Amino acid sequence: MGDCRKGMIDRIYTKSISRFARNTRDCLKNIRELKELGITVMFEKENIDTAKITDEIMITVMGGLAQEESMSISQNMKWSIKRRMKNGKFNAPSLPYGYTRINNEIIIIQDEAEVVRYIYSLYLNGTGMENIANILNQCVRKNSKGFIWCKNTIKYILTNEKYTGDAIFQKYYTTNQFPYRQKYNNGECDMYYTENVMPPIISQDIFDTAKKIHKQVQLSTGHNKGGIYLLSGKIKCSLCGSTYRRKMINGNVHWTCIKHNQNAALCDNKPISEADIKIAFIRLYNKIYSNYADVLLPLKKALQELELKQSIENENIIELRRNVLQLKEQLRVIAMLHTKCFLNEAKYKEQSSEINAKIEKVNKDLRLLLQSDNTTLKDIEILIDYFEKREHIMIEFEPKAFEFLVDKIAIKANLLVFHIVGGLVLAEEIWPQKNKCFLLKK
Repeated sequence: MGDCRKGMIDRIYTKSISRFARNTRDCLKNIRELKELGITVMFEKENIDTAKITDEIMITVMGGLAQEESMSISQNMKWSIKRRMKNGKFNAPSLPYGYTRINNEIIIIQDEAEVVRYIYSLYLNGTGMENIANILNQCVRKNSKGFIWCKNTIKYILTNEKYTGDAIFQKYYTTNQFPYRQKYNNGECDMYYTENVMPPIISQDIFDTAKKIHKQVQLSTGHNKGGIYLLSGKIKCSLCGSTYRRKMINGNVHWTCIKHNQNAALCDNKPISEADIKIAFIRLYNKIYSNYADVLLPLKKALQELELKQSIENENIIELRRNVLQLKEQLRVIAMLHTKCFLNEAKYKEQSSEINAKIEKVNKDLRLLLQSDNTTLKDIEILIDYFEKREHIMIEFEPKAFEFLVDKIAIKANLLVFHIVGGLVLAEEIWPQKNKCFLLKK
């Protein structure tokens, strides 16, 4: 570099980037300095010539380098963590309610441990999770983070083996490919059971008994193996946007808005019985079955004509989408480089503004071309084929038909708004006065 600064070198040829610099920071620093000195670099292995690429492409290339380096570091860290898990020496970064860490030693918080034992005692004596949460909230026993108690928090405590002093590591794992996502471990990776990780708050017998009761409750309430009911995650509140959850009221299954369940003042939508939802679906299903030829066949024809009209423009749509993805990748790269101090604030704002302007323009062009979606036509064809093969109306609720047709349900006052296959949105009254069904849009 000293000879370069003295003007003794005009161009540098190097075998590969790894020979030029051992890390991304040094590589960026040196290339930028050389560029200011008017010196270009040729990397033979990667076939990259700094004399022939723009600043934007340079950033993308260096971003790729940074990503590869990050992946390499990540893999090394994962290997180290798995090694410690296997040897029983892994220290979890966070501890469950009832524990704290002092001088690298896990200590029981006695006041919180009493609450944990109280929760197990109530549950083993027949108190449900939701009732336990209500009892704790009435006792003003807030958790360590100050949040109110809820059913999910109680479930977490009752199913966490760490309260026995043992731990199962790697219940969740992070994918190896970018973008990284955390997923529940269903056997994709090894799990490690380690004994005596922390001082126990409850005995193994109490934990096993609670686990057995929880399984019995799941079976008695019709909970499936996957831990999800047929309506779970499908019902949304139109007033506050919250998801509906299952709740037993007077021995009957109801679905209630989460916010309304926490505090009725937060949302006016009241609980609705599962039986009413199923009856409303049966009415809606039979109306579609009786009228599908008058509604779906004309819709199919209109979509086919629209698709034919736009078939010439498909290549343009693909190209525009590709451009958007490339621009978003450039935006991600410069954001990462700015975070790592490889780009100063002024340069980052200039380039990000320019890229965002390009994205907006491409998206505008894309919206003009996208008048219909091919998947919509395919869904409508599937829907027509489904009802053509149907021989009779629905008498009793059919779970398979519901799962096939319904994407989600929005509830507002006396209306159930069904979002079904093909993008159709149909509203059915919960307690119909004149047995109406409303087609909101298609």
